[in-house]
Formats: sequence, structure tokens, C-alpha cells
Amino acid sequence: MNAGDVRAAAERVRGVVHRTPIVRSRTLDERCGAKVFVKCENLQRMGAFKIRGAYNFLASLTPEEKKRGVVAFSSGNHAQGVALAAQLLGIPATIVMPSDAPAVKLDATRGYGAEIVLYERETSHREEIAAGIAAQKGATVVPPFDDPRIVAGAGTAALELLEDAGTLDAIVVPVGGGGLMSGTALAAHGLDERIAIYGVEPEAGNDFAQSLEAGAPVKIPVPKTIADGLQTTSPSALTFGIAREHVRAIVTVTDGELGDAVKFLFERMKLVVEPSGAAGVAALLAHRIPEIGGKNVGVIISGGNVDPERFAALVGAGGRIQ
Repeated sequence: MNAGDVRAAAERVRGVVHRTPIVRSRTLDERCGAKVFVKCENLQRMGAFKIRGAYNFLASLTPEEKKRGVVAFSSGNHAQGVALAAQLLGIPATIVMPSDAPAVKLDATRGYGAEIVLYERETSHREEIAAGIAAQKGATVVPPFDDPRIVAGAGTAALELLEDAGTLDAIVVPVGGGGLMSGTALAAHGLDERIAIYGVEPEAGNDFAQSLEAGAPVKIPVPKTIADGLQTTSPSALTFGIAREHVRAIVTVTDGELGDAVKFLFERMKLVVEPSGAAGVAALLAHRIPEIGGKNVGVIISGGNVDPERFAALVGAGGRIQ
């Protein structure tokens, strides 16, 4: 894969996805000691960047594949992205989702017309369930991050960020399976290889950081974190390979720091952001990103799909809840 794949995806999703805004905050700049450009994918269609990769994947299917439908597995945002893309393209969609997924994400996925199959995170394997449904229906499985079309589509957010913000010294992104980080790295280094790419994981779910340290993908138990969109257990060979070549470092943040970032984004920037989506800002506020003093730094907010009750509790409790 290379930056050309991201540019091709950008043409495919043009006019379908929103070109989300970039916002600035003097307070954020002061807290970080840098000039920060915040790419608001929480304002994207279906509330997250995931529509980019999902639409790029589904639009590339053959007419026969589209007729047979698609199957995806996700805790929420990929589910909604696939469901919306399928609705737009007239493709039947079945989504395998955990029973503890936020209600707002379950409701939105149903609202886009997808059939939902629930499973238990601790006792079932979503990939196996999805594979069984796909075999039964002759459908195509749409993975959340382990596919070049998903990665390229995700990278279109960073391409827009670079086009609209101008020269950046670093870009910081949340990391689950690594699709957004990988696409961001390809898009950025297609323009300037000097741009430092940083990924941010929840402290309890640092499978990517462990994998890079070990030199091979590492599998961990399902992490317990408020960042439900970042509860992956292992990077894929695709995203691991791109990260090893292009990513400067993976850093971690605590759940408390994620909650603080959600509160900060609401109070100071008037943005509603889910904990997963706030990971990059959390890392900046906690000074986890090195050597950015006085530099231009892009950060991608990956999503804003959070239950109102959870959001109110986060903001009302100073960002820190169990």
C-alpha cells in the first residue's frame, strides 16, 4: 500500500463523506505548547471516520458481491459505517455487535437498516460468528481495519487535514486496530516523510505498543476501558507492518485522562466526543507526545458516538468515572 491508494479512496468517497472541519483552541495550544489543528471526525456522517473506509470497501465490490450482501463485526462505529454505506449503495448488511455496545451505536446501526446479531465479548469470537454468517449467506466480510480498502479510506481524513491545515510536524491519532493510524501514516508520508506519526492507546489495551516492542503482533485479553472503540486485542499483519515502517511511537493514556479530554473538549471547544475519539487530545493534554514545543501538530478526533448518560457522567464527574 502507498499514498496513491489513499488518494484513490478520496476520489471514491468524494461527495459521500463530509469534509469535516479543523478547529483551533488557544487553551489547547497553551496546555500543549504547540499549535494544534483538531480534525473533527466526530462531525462526520454517522458520527465517526469509519464511513470513509466502509464506503471505499463496499463501493469496490462487484455487482454480484453487492447483491449477496456484507457482514461486519464491530463495537459500534465500524458497524454504523458499514450499515450507512450499505444503505447508500443498496447492499444488504448484517452486523455482529457485542451485547454491551453503547445503546446509541446499536440504535443507529439498526436505524441504517442493518440486521444486528449480538454476542458476548468474554465468551464468543466475533470473527467466527461473522465468518459463519458470511458462509451461510454467501456474503462478503468487511473487517474493521484489516483490509487495504479500509485503511485507504480511513487515510482520507488525514489527507484532508494536511490539505486544509498546511504544513504539519506531527499527527496524533487514536489506535484500536490501527486502520486510522495506518491510513494517516500513508497519507502523510506520501507528502512529507518527516511528519511524525503518533498513535494513542488506552493504557489497559496497549496491544499495539506491546506488538511493536516485541517485533510481532501480540494478542491480549479484551481490555477493560471506557474507550469502547479501542478494545481491540491485537493488530493485524497489515496495520502492524505499516506501523513498524511509518509510525514514530505508540503512547498510552489512562481512562481518567480520556475522561479529562472528553470534558476539556466539551467545555473549551464545545465538541461532543466519545472517549475513544478523544485519545489523541488526551495524549496531548497529558504531555505524552514528545518534542512538539512550538510545532504544528494535527490531531484526529475519531468519533463522537457516546451515550448521553455516559457523556453527562464523564463531564459532570470531572471526566473521571468507573
